[in-house]
Parts: sequence; structure tokens; C-alpha cells
Amino acid sequence: MKTTTLLALLALTLCARADLTEEQQRVPREVESPDPKLAKIVLIAGGPSNSPGAHEYFAGCALMMDWLKQTPGVWPVLVADGWPKNEAILDGAKTIVVYEDTAEKLSFLEPSRWAHLKRLIDAGTGFVMLHQSADVPAERADEIKSWLGAVWQKGISCRGHWDQDFNDIPSHPITRGVTAFHVPLDGWLFNLQFAPGAIPLLAGVVPEKSRTTEDAKAHPGRPEVMAWAYERANGGRSFAFTGCHIHKNWELESERRLVTNGILWTAKFEIPEAGAPVTFNPASLAANLDNKPAPPAKKAPAAAPAQ
Repeated sequence: MKTTTLLALLALTLCARADLTEEQQRVPREVESPDPKLAKIVLIAGGPSNSPGAHEYFAGCALMMDWLKQTPGVWPVLVADGWPKNEAILDGAKTIVVYEDTAEKLSFLEPSRWAHLKRLIDAGTGFVMLHQSADVPAERADEIKSWLGAVWQKGISCRGHWDQDFNDIPSHPITRGVTAFHVPLDGWLFNLQFAPGAIPLLAGVVPEKSRTTEDAKAHPGRPEVMAWAYERANGGRSFAFTGCHIHKNWELESERRLVTNGILWTAKFEIPEAGAPVTFNPASLAANLDNKPAPPAKKAPAAAPAQ
């Protein structure tokens, strides 16, 4: 049996989690690169959250693994349940991607984990946060903003669910191959707190009723930034996108390419003019979903009594 196969089997055994489905347990997790020349990209998936078809962190990271493998020289590593069982898997990563729940639920806030991640960020490791993870606790906001380039803050920033159009795509390596696109109903975070030097990548008009804070209401009609890039003083790169609430929206090629390009850019890959390859089988959207109970059916209204 090949060494890489043995490593994969060992990783599956060590990283088994009680609430992973049988299908998810077959996905290789925390498998170290067999070749140090390969760029290791660690994808950290949060645990089950929200309703079926939303916050599918594990399934989304499994899809990202598939797209990243289409770029030669990349070794993607999937981590389940918000933090690796073997923390050494983070060391040597070119980029760490966080796709999980929000604020106090962020898995890396525990002191020893925070210290480990901080060491990597301070050393210039790439950093990506998707969807809710950009909502961070107030006491950590300034430092995470210095890592990521922007954060969501309670009482200032806003969130909501709506269809979103991205019509003006700026020129940047992350937007190569990304064309104007429409995102059906998804969840968005906006009116973020930006660090100097953050580069807006996607912005669009939001429903005015979603401006629920005084700070947001002071900017009626302003296109709101929902994806950005950031280059830190130490040369480390970061990328974030506050969409990715609805799993089905990964079928949008421009969304897949934006996120894949963003991850690769933070790992300091040269992005092709047409963007990174993101070949996609629609059937893969049904793979590796969390086991979540369906919401209870709504009761039919009682019939009016006969007269």
C-alpha cells in the first residue's frame, strides 16, 4: 500500500468525529503533504450549523479541496470541527482558510489555539475567512482586523439575506476570470470596519431596510463591500468574502473562481489571466452535507367553522 494511502487511512482514524456522517468520514482529513515542495493549504470547516443547505462548512471545504487540486503544486488539507486534532498540520501551511460560525463561536479563540494561529499569521502565513467568520468578538477585533483587513462588529456592521448583484468587477489577480454575476438569496455581512490598505473586490447595492445600525444608515445607497484583499506589513496576504451562506450557490462559476483565486493569491500563487480552474460537477453539491434535521413543517391554517 502506498505511503500516502496509509497516511490518509491513519488521518481518518485519528480525526473521526462522532457527528460526521459516514460519507464525510470517507473524506481524507488532516493528511500531511508527502512533498514539502507542494503548497499546503489548510481548510478549517466548522461543525454543523443552521438549517440544511446553509452553513455547509464541511461540504463547502470538501468542494474547495477539489478546486484547489486542479492547480498544480497545491496540497489542500481538510480539517473538521473547527480545529485540527493534530495541530502540527497547521505548521508549514502557505494559507489557512476559516469557514465556520461567528464571534464567540470561532474555534481559534481558545488561548493556546489563538497563540498558535498568531504565530503563523505573524510569520506571514496567508489567511482567509469566509461568511460568518468575519464577525469577531470586540476584544479581538483590532488584532483580527490587522490580520484580515476588515471585521464585522456588532452595533456598527449589519447582516441580512437577499439576492445580490455584483456588476462592477475591479482588476486584481483575485478577480481574473470573474465576470459580473447574480447571487440568488444568500446571507451577507456588510458595513464592515476596514484597515487602511484593504482592497475592495466585490461591492453591491444592498436593501436599505437591512441598514439596521446608525452607522450604516448614515450611508444610504452606498455600494457595500463584501469581498476584499489585504496585504499585511509582514508580506502575508489575506482574503475574505462574506457570502457563502447558501451551499447551492457554489454552482456559480464566478463565485467558485473568486474564492479559489483568493485562496491561491494568499498562498502567493500567480493567478492565470483566465483565473484558476474550477471545473465542477453539479452532483457534488449533494455530497458531504451535514446531518441536520429538516425544519418542522408549517401547520396548515385551521379551516373556518361551517356557517
